[in-house]
Amino acid sequence: MTHPLFGERYFATRERLSEVIHGIVALAKTLSADPGDLIPIREMQSDLGAPFRWVVCGEVNAGKSSLINGLFGCDLCRVNPLPETHRILWYQYGDTAHEVASDPLMEEHFQPFAFLRNFHLIDTPGTNSGVKGHPETIARFLPSSDLIFCVFPVSNPWGPATWNFISKLTPETLKRAVIILQQADQCEPADLAVILGHVADLSMKRLGWVPPIFPVSAKLACEAKGAVPWVRHSLQASGYPDLERFLSNRIHESESRKKTLETWRARAAAGLRTVEDHLEDQNHALSTHGRFLDTLEREIDEIREQFVARLTGHLTGVAEIFESEAIWVTRCLRRRLGVIPSFFRLFIGDRTGAAMESIFIARLQSAVETVAENDGVEVVGYCRKHWDALGERVKSAMAVDIGNSDPLDEILTIAKKHFIQRISRAARDGIDHLKVRNQLDKELRRRNAELKSVLVIILVSITGGATSGALGLPWLPLILCSLAGLFLTGGVVTAMRTRYSI
Repeated sequence: MTHPLFGERYFATRERLSEVIHGIVALAKTLSADPGDLIPIREMQSDLGAPFRWVVCGEVNAGKSSLINGLFGCDLCRVNPLPETHRILWYQYGDTAHEVASDPLMEEHFQPFAFLRNFHLIDTPGTNSGVKGHPETIARFLPSSDLIFCVFPVSNPWGPATWNFISKLTPETLKRAVIILQQADQCEPADLAVILGHVADLSMKRLGWVPPIFPVSAKLACEAKGAVPWVRHSLQASGYPDLERFLSNRIHESESRKKTLETWRARAAAGLRTVEDHLEDQNHALSTHGRFLDTLEREIDEIREQFVARLTGHLTGVAEIFESEAIWVTRCLRRRLGVIPSFFRLFIGDRTGAAMESIFIARLQSAVETVAENDGVEVVGYCRKHWDALGERVKSAMAVDIGNSDPLDEILTIAKKHFIQRISRAARDGIDHLKVRNQLDKELRRRNAELKSVLVIILVSITGGATSGALGLPWLPLILCSLAGLFLTGGVVTAMRTRYSI
């Protein structure tokens, strides 16, 4: 489907104006401005977006439906050699194709063609169809129509039914009439010129003036527009380019549409001035509020500096905690590295490094969390007190009620919890960075290796003494047991020496 080329400039202007109006309304909502009744969007969409209404009339099989199809380059209307249109068919835009029988004489056809957003097309039965009530129904559309296409077949442009219909139009409605000579391709150019002269003479006699007359061939136009790309010479031969230029000019020069555009341009300008006035008031208020907020920010910076100045004392307290916990862990390690426990762990495995690190971390985290808890309580109390004092000042300067400190309490409680958690993680990371476990495991492995060597010699000596005694060998059991006792003494000394070293 190809969109019509006529009227693009008007529709582009209308679309830009609509976008501007929507932008002004959106800006007003963003700024909480009230343009009042200056820019009612629904009324704008109904008024500014009103489609052009074209009525097509003529005798049976004059080519009315084909004329519409040729204009828009698609099979919108059904075409049949036999009389096809028995009711008035009102073509409008719809998301889905469907038909609604408004009354026994009219059907509303909704089609998803984009051009139907801008054009409503009314295809009528033949003026000579003789259907009772049709003329009266058609007459309802004429006062609000933008154009009335009076279609004649070039083979018989003197059909009395259509001329009688046209002659009954009011002078105001007659100004919107256009005479279309269909099937012009079936006539020689010389004969066509004679026919055009006769039609002009007949118009002057019957109507008192000559409406615009266009000889066209819907068949050639449909074939030309149905090809991709369009067949330009066939389209030119169809006579449609002249008709489409005329339609574009009528759309662009429509006084009622120009008046509508100007009306909504003026309303948009008034709405924009309202928004601008509101924006200026807001700018003045923002400047005043900005100065007040700068004052508050300086006060907060001073409070922050006060708490930063206290940081040195807090760090000293944390260092003392670290040192005291290190001493406690050292004592715990000394007990764990006693002679008997050390030899006993040679048999069951030694996890002293991991145990000491866990104890150190747990103790240090607990102590640091206590300090952080106390510090957090102090900060929260100060913030709550400052908030209560700040509320009255903000309400007086900015007319904003920041409320009581209940929501703040919840926020500060969460912040304090996160602060304690971060301090706790920092303490754990501090122990990890010291690599206490790695160093301790290194020393313990060296110590356990020495004690294992001593233990092996002791066990071998005792085993040898016991075996010698069983065999009745003199002096050898005593020598081996004495050697075991000597290494046992050495092992105890080694255990105590490495214990204090570690």
